[in-house]
Amino acid sequence: MKKNNATLELSKDEMLAYGHKIVDAIVEHHIKQYEELPVTHGSREEMDSLFLEEAPEKGSEPLEVLDFILDNVMTKSANLTHPKTFAFVPGPSNFVSAMADSLATGYNIFSGGWAASPAAAELEIITIQWLLKIFGFPAKKGGGIFTSGGSMANLTALTTARRIKCGQDFSKAIIYLSDQAHSSNIKAIRVLGFTKEQVRIIPTDSEFKFSINKLKNCIAKDRLEGYVPFCLIATSGTTNTGTVDPLSELAQICKDEDIWFHIDGAYGAAAILSPKGKQLMKGIEKADSLTVDPHKWFFQPYEMGCLLVRNHKHLSQTFTEKPEYLRDIEGNTSEINFYDHGIQLTRRFRALKFYTSIKTFGLREFRTAISYGIDLAEETESVLRKSKNWEVVFPATLAVINFRYNPIGKKYTEKQLDEINQKISDSIMASGEALLVTTLLHGHVVLRMCLINPRTTMNDIMETLELCEKYAAENSLVSLV
Repeated sequence: MKKNNATLELSKDEMLAYGHKIVDAIVEHHIKQYEELPVTHGSREEMDSLFLEEAPEKGSEPLEVLDFILDNVMTKSANLTHPKTFAFVPGPSNFVSAMADSLATGYNIFSGGWAASPAAAELEIITIQWLLKIFGFPAKKGGGIFTSGGSMANLTALTTARRIKCGQDFSKAIIYLSDQAHSSNIKAIRVLGFTKEQVRIIPTDSEFKFSINKLKNCIAKDRLEGYVPFCLIATSGTTNTGTVDPLSELAQICKDEDIWFHIDGAYGAAAILSPKGKQLMKGIEKADSLTVDPHKWFFQPYEMGCLLVRNHKHLSQTFTEKPEYLRDIEGNTSEINFYDHGIQLTRRFRALKFYTSIKTFGLREFRTAISYGIDLAEETESVLRKSKNWEVVFPATLAVINFRYNPIGKKYTEKQLDEINQKISDSIMASGEALLVTTLLHGHVVLRMCLINPRTTMNDIMETLELCEKYAAENSLVSLV
């Protein structure tokens, strides 16, 4: 019999050396995260010069390959754990969850069905129940599923809403969302085959919240024209400003109109753990479905999103298929096969990192970390309002603050101010000292800080503002020429 020499394995000593080196590197990264610059630049040409090659026919010494990766790959990515990473919604992660994720990957656990991994399925059930309780969803009827992120959670929610509300015919179905809704919702709508004519983007008010009157008028008009309103997407924590839509009012409209109420809380929903955030989240428990991203404000490593639903049967009614090759592994009704609750059949064991970190640190520490971010943004707003150089464009909301350089006593046109603030961001990014980008509010370029990293200090913020003022002074002279 021919012997197979291609087992794709290392010896025990080689595995130990390899694994120890990786753990050492991760620990060093977490210890030195404050020293490593948050921004890394690299053109396609630079990356090609490092990595472009044909797939090697012959292998290399394992530790040599690992050294190359540590030196060239891990150093050429943005350091999202750095306390001066302010852009987008930076997920700072935590070491315990990272190690748990390594365990799940190392054991290569299939988390799709009960028969293959009952413990993995049970942990997903338990952690979903924790989240149901946190957000006030019904414990017995409610359910959910962990996904790759908010985009997949939103797609899963809208697929479920269409199935439950429209059945097989959605030709006249109408979906409503605000002009501040996350772009992933538009992607999901497109993937599901809805036309532009079936989407109603409702303008927001001066505080970037869903305009209730405009929404009601739009629904009434659609019904009179023979359309079928079936889903409304609200946001609890917009990416731009951290704004939370009027959830209770929107829930009542959906109840009166028999519309599926989905809340995209990928970023902000976790704020419900803090006293200030809980006030803003009133009405979140009335959603038919809710997207939460643990890899944002629950401090989990990428990838980890979550969809919660008021009635778990809505998921199984939407996604259950019975192919012949799975007929021997179907469990009873209590033994949940999560491939029947979402799009993926093959699923990684995402619940482990969430479970491990909650068990290790406890919810109280998560509450404290979230509250810290909210307070830090409010303190930053206070500092900005006392300065002659800065204008607060939108107040601190759920750890997001929007501001721009607009010094008192100097007359710039709006176009010049836009140019200066854009150049401030460009200069900051080029320096590598901080990750600070712009967004558009009321048509103007503004700087935006998202302060969800519990390791960020007020000193980090003050140093960044000083750097902003330095680049503002340089670029304002150019704009006046």
